[in-house]
Amino acid sequence: MPRNAEATKARIFQAATAEFAEHGIAGARVDRIAKQAQANKQLIYAYFGGKDDLFSAVLEAAMADLAAEVPIDGEDLPGYVDRLAAYHAANPHILRLLMWESLERGDSGVTAQSERAAHYRDKVDAVRDAQETGKVTGALDAGMLVLLSLGTISWPLAVPQLRRLILGETKVEDLQSAAREAVRRLTEPG
Repeated sequence: MPRNAEATKARIFQAATAEFAEHGIAGARVDRIAKQAQANKQLIYAYFGGKDDLFSAVLEAAMADLAAEVPIDGEDLPGYVDRLAAYHAANPHILRLLMWESLERGDSGVTAQSERAAHYRDKVDAVRDAQETGKVTGALDAGMLVLLSLGTISWPLAVPQLRRLILGETKVEDLQSAAREAVRRLTEPG
């Protein structure tokens, strides 16, 4: 693909990421994406297929970036929560894209399902290995520890209104500290 086409494709991808994060799949408009990307609407269809395919491409790339930038350390789940919080604070669109996927596709339309499932299995295996060597303790199953570690920081960031109603006005740094402490306690002996 020529250099110009790659630049256009990148602009479309960036505009689509912002559009989907703000409006979801159903609310996103290809016209707005094209305008923001300064690209012909037909190029969007040529490069990515339909709007749903474009959303899948955007989410798949976002999840791959997250996985690469925030690898799990099965022996240091509190540290993982810290890194995850920092990443989400810098990239708030990720949680919004995941929420839109859940709201509009439910459990049956998971983007890149097999790749994401393999990635999460690797996370669970890392925690299970740390449990087996005694470097992580506590009574919880490795899969539940991974899920709770993700949820302690992701859920309050994804639903800030609930966080505010329960915790009051809370800075992200304070939330991060509380999530890290919660995960530390989950991994201690019962």
